[in-house]
Amino acid sequence: MITRAALQNTIQRKLETNRVVALLIGPRQCGKTTLARQFVLPTSANYFDLEDPFSLARLDEPMTALQDLTGLVVIDEIQRRPELFPVLRVLADRTPLPARFLILGSASPELLRQSSESLAGRISTVNMSGFSLEEVGKEAQNQHWRRGGYPLSFIAPNEEASLEWRKDFVRTFLERDIPQFGFDIPSTSLFRFWSLLAHYHGQIWNAAEAARALNVGETTARRYIDLLQDLFMVRLLQPWYANLSKRQVKSPKVYIRDTGLLHYLLGIRTEQDLLLHPRSGASWEGYVVEEVIKATAPDEVYFWETHSGAELDLLLIKDGKRIGVECKRMDAPHLTRSMHTALIDLELAKVMVIYPGPHPYPLAENIEAIPLAHLAEKPNSLLD
Repeated sequence: MITRAALQNTIQRKLETNRVVALLIGPRQCGKTTLARQFVLPTSANYFDLEDPFSLARLDEPMTALQDLTGLVVIDEIQRRPELFPVLRVLADRTPLPARFLILGSASPELLRQSSESLAGRISTVNMSGFSLEEVGKEAQNQHWRRGGYPLSFIAPNEEASLEWRKDFVRTFLERDIPQFGFDIPSTSLFRFWSLLAHYHGQIWNAAEAARALNVGETTARRYIDLLQDLFMVRLLQPWYANLSKRQVKSPKVYIRDTGLLHYLLGIRTEQDLLLHPRSGASWEGYVVEEVIKATAPDEVYFWETHSGAELDLLLIKDGKRIGVECKRMDAPHLTRSMHTALIDLELAKVMVIYPGPHPYPLAENIEAIPLAHLAEKPNSLLD
């Protein structure tokens, strides 16, 4: 079993320092339920799974069901019963406080709106994704890149089983989950759009161009991408606007957040397919982007690009410190003019060039090549 000690410690700390509620939120099938069961057993009276009819029946009278419980109470898939949030607010304000709550949900705009309105000042959010490289270990780096981080895809017994799981996940997401979130969108239309985004992966997002390609309105294209972003399927990485004389790109970049799903949408079936695919380099870039963000938990994250060609894949801002990241899928990255330009123009503390090789080495003052494996061994060292 792959342990998720860092996440467990974060949740425990949130539960101890916040008045009542920790909200563990992320895409479906990313391991939220498994993690919650490390805190409360599913057989306990303090565990409610809102996809279980028995749990739903117990909560027909929510105040009666919850008010006498003590210790930690887990409520899973809470987006199915948003009317519970006002009840939790009342329970949060009791003195003395007999119970704290760990509530879980797939990311949805409605869930976030309800929690922020009803539980302001009483809730702390923990965002969760699939397995990180730190959790699976550096030896599994290629498998992790190829299959992605969803637990059942990553631990599948073979490539065929992993691919089949991802295929079923996409179908279920489109045909069941999207309607449950209250969106009336034909599954075939959203699948076509999602597949188109896979080919844009790592590129500047142009809603008008995508709309023309699919023969839909630009408003529809924007609505689709906002939905996939809200549900943690897509990342729109925003540009950094520096106060420079250079003309800068001001549109976001788009990434499919899980590389396993990206590879399924691109028709990549095997390791050889991945290595020979024309989008292999873009896939690697997206993989590094997600793993760096997981490892460093920055306060803000951007990319930077000018129309003259200078660019930076990631600009991390953490505790007021600016750090640049370049993603290079090559045996031995070399210093480029763009790295120097970014270091000086953006006033960066350093630039890290993440690559798949085995050894770190300096490229110039405050510019260093760092193996991706360091994210598994020393995730905090990137910010030192």
